Amino acid sequence: MTTPTRAVRDRLLALDPAELPAYFYDLTALREHAAAIRAALPERVEVYYAAKANPEAEILAALGPYVDGYDVSSGGELAHVAKAVPGRPLAFSGPGKTPAELAAALELGVERFHVESLHELRVLADLAARTPSDASGRTPRPGVLLRFNLPLAASSLEGSSLAMGGRPTPFGLDPADADTAVRLLTDGTYPQLRLLGVHAHLASGLEAPEQLAVAASIVTWSAELAARHRVRLTEVNVGGGMSVDYAHPERRFDWTSYGAGLARLADAHPDLTLRIEPGRAVSAYCGWYATEVLDVKHSHGEEFAVVRGGTHHMRTPATKGHDQPCTVLPVAEWPHPWPRPAAAADRVTLTGQLCTPKDLLSRDVPAPGLRAGDRVAFGLAGAYAWNISHHDFLMHPRPGFHFLTPEPTG
Repeated sequence: MTTPTRAVRDRLLALDPAELPAYFYDLTALREHAAAIRAALPERVEVYYAAKANPEAEILAALGPYVDGYDVSSGGELAHVAKAVPGRPLAFSGPGKTPAELAAALELGVERFHVESLHELRVLADLAARTPSDASGRTPRPGVLLRFNLPLAASSLEGSSLAMGGRPTPFGLDPADADTAVRLLTDGTYPQLRLLGVHAHLASGLEAPEQLAVAASIVTWSAELAARHRVRLTEVNVGGGMSVDYAHPERRFDWTSYGAGLARLADAHPDLTLRIEPGRAVSAYCGWYATEVLDVKHSHGEEFAVVRGGTHHMRTPATKGHDQPCTVLPVAEWPHPWPRPAAAADRVTLTGQLCTPKDLLSRDVPAPGLRAGDRVAFGLAGAYAWNISHHDFLMHPRPGFHFLTPEPTG
């Protein structure tokens, strides 16, 4: 969905220009989308929302009924998510966890750690050994999912927008360390830790068939590892990275076929709990970054509309090198006595206020008659938008935030 929902459109048009730019999140649309995802998946597949995609507290809470837990990737995310959705299961992932972050996670009772290296495993074991017993006298034994950078055929990554595995990367354990890591967790060396299974997030931006092929290879590799060591793994996390197509936003990841494929995989491994950790594909469609056109300029045969804000508020198009899908909302009023700048051509490039030619939000947008004072809503802004942007560059004001739910009746 890129066209603003009615709730977003009404709120956006009601705002004073000084209240723009702003982010708008339709929480009803988010819940409906999350419910559809959950319904498409078999019961034995757990869903952990990747908080890195959009950690706004309102987003996390709205997703609560549809997810089994949350994936966090830093000490800051850990503290924030634990406060926003208290009592919910958390998995602590990410490379380069500091001892202080691991200790904080242990103190909060985090039960799943995606361990990225033998060094991290040893640090976690040392901290867990020094963790005091709880009020009932029990000493917690945190669970470990060993994250591996597993080999993948080159064809598996052809459609990927971002590869975290299958090639040299800083993510996860090398498969050559697998036997050592499993032995440390099963031969009594680290009795304070529990080996739960394997985690592998190898690529992002894949469609359902490619995701299923990657998932099958992860599960097969994990089963062979368990058989080799004669241990039982109870969980395999096959990662996230479901595609979101910014160039063709009407296309959606095929959750139905993906769910059917995961059901077959789960049936083939009845002792395993399969887990996925989607982020972008869950929340991207519920958010809009909306702003006002400040000026329309003619330059060397092209036309540019300068809007309030820019890529310092929504870095997504600059990061991914695409044009952000957008909708123009005409505004009839023009309160000034001078002529209203307007586009003479049918296509306009939308730029922000930054002093760099890289501040491009969307190029060659079909917007005949676009005028200063009109409003523009950029869709697919519910993930990796505000939270990855360089907010303080040029010290422009920060955007507003609006979380929309139906007004109570009666």
